[in-house]
Amino acid sequence: MSPLFIATIIVVYFAGLIFISYLTTRKLDSQSFYNGNKKSPWYIIAIGMIGTSISGVTFISVPGWVMTSQFSYLQMVLGYLLGYFVIANVLMPLYYRMNLTSIYTYLEERFGFWSYKTGASFFLISRIIGASFRLFLVSIVLQKLVFEPLGIPFWVTVTATIMLIWLYTFKGGIKTIIWTDLIQTIAMLSAVVLSLVLIKNALDLSFFEMISKVYNSEYSRMWFFDDPNSKNYFWKQFLGGAFTTIVMTGLDQDLMQKNLACKNVKDAKKNMYSYGFMFLPINLMFLSLGALLGMYAHAQGIQIPANTDQLFPMLATGGYFNVSLGIIFIIGIIAAAYASADSALAALTTSFMIDILNGNKLEGDKLKRTRTWVHLLMSLVLVLVIIIFDAVNNDAVVSAVFTVAGYTYGPLLGLYAFGLFTPFSVKDRMVPFLAVLSPVLCYVLSANSVEWFNGYKFGFELLILNGLIMFLGMLLFNNGRAERHKF
Repeated sequence: MSPLFIATIIVVYFAGLIFISYLTTRKLDSQSFYNGNKKSPWYIIAIGMIGTSISGVTFISVPGWVMTSQFSYLQMVLGYLLGYFVIANVLMPLYYRMNLTSIYTYLEERFGFWSYKTGASFFLISRIIGASFRLFLVSIVLQKLVFEPLGIPFWVTVTATIMLIWLYTFKGGIKTIIWTDLIQTIAMLSAVVLSLVLIKNALDLSFFEMISKVYNSEYSRMWFFDDPNSKNYFWKQFLGGAFTTIVMTGLDQDLMQKNLACKNVKDAKKNMYSYGFMFLPINLMFLSLGALLGMYAHAQGIQIPANTDQLFPMLATGGYFNVSLGIIFIIGIIAAAYASADSALAALTTSFMIDILNGNKLEGDKLKRTRTWVHLLMSLVLVLVIIIFDAVNNDAVVSAVFTVAGYTYGPLLGLYAFGLFTPFSVKDRMVPFLAVLSPVLCYVLSANSVEWFNGYKFGFELLILNGLIMFLGMLLFNNGRAERHKF
């Protein structure tokens, strides 16, 4: 497949997004960027949030996971459903009742200045590293397939890509992103379905034969109740999935900003339930795709790479299939990667403007000018972090940095749990210290768990422990019963 041909697909793709941006930004006011004036249809938001949640890493990695973890990921997806229920019935009513733009302003009213800034800062760190990591992995794939053969340096590829995202989001913000993410989600899901069809046909299977083959394959084991020490153990994954959803959706400005663009809390709940239930069949498609890729590789005598993330890209673009699968794969990872990235950029801009610069107090041209510069600054930060990842050029180091970013959601879990489920205030100046101590202790426990706890390996349940340590620390440094509050 010609690199120039792929580059043309990418250019046409972004031109379409810029056109959508033009259509959605003709009549805007200062709040359109942040919440779309709370006029966005809930069902459009629900579909678009799928694209935001399923990054390019997911598009590449989940099919590869099947080679080593079978269908165990579905246990976590079931946990997601519990998490979405909690968000819809506990967090969403709170955010709408307080009429929040940034969800972290809750922490200021509940605990004080330092708690507020800590929560917002931890989100900014987590999202900058997380978004950069996901874009880095996808950019590496595109660089090797497209831009390196054309003689374009990696830093130019990354800078141009982020600037294109900035171009179609800087004016309309969340109002534009809701519609561009709808298109990108449809493109990504179409890519998955078409990939399934092409591989099914290559294996000469009917639709029902494909289902039977996947169901009876060595990859399709879903339930793991036998070994509590295993990372795949059901209760670890189920509870880990629930709490991961609560913090990475319900306590994350990125995804909540879209929910807060609904007309009212009733519509926001419809959005959350629909979005949550769509996750089950969509992830089942990704896992089935992984099983079919594994079966195809075995049937053709193709060596499955040690890094299973490379399986789908290798088969799609390595000349093993008709060129159409390669085109579908490219469109799929672009759609998945940039639906996640544009939303992250808008959320970072919103949080930095409101939580760090107190931009909600600005008006008129000063507000517009400041927001434009902040949006550009956040874009440049993403570019810089991705280039640093590339300069490090060490998979273990880059993955470790991403893992550390995951630890920073634990303190947010503890902060909100303490605020929602206890009547106490806290010694506000202790919160930043506790928020740093909690993930550090979790890291130490995780690194030594096999030796200290008789072979036990932490999985996603480490997030729960992280939040619990933060909660207990706040309980230890509580400031007595808070004055009666409205939360």
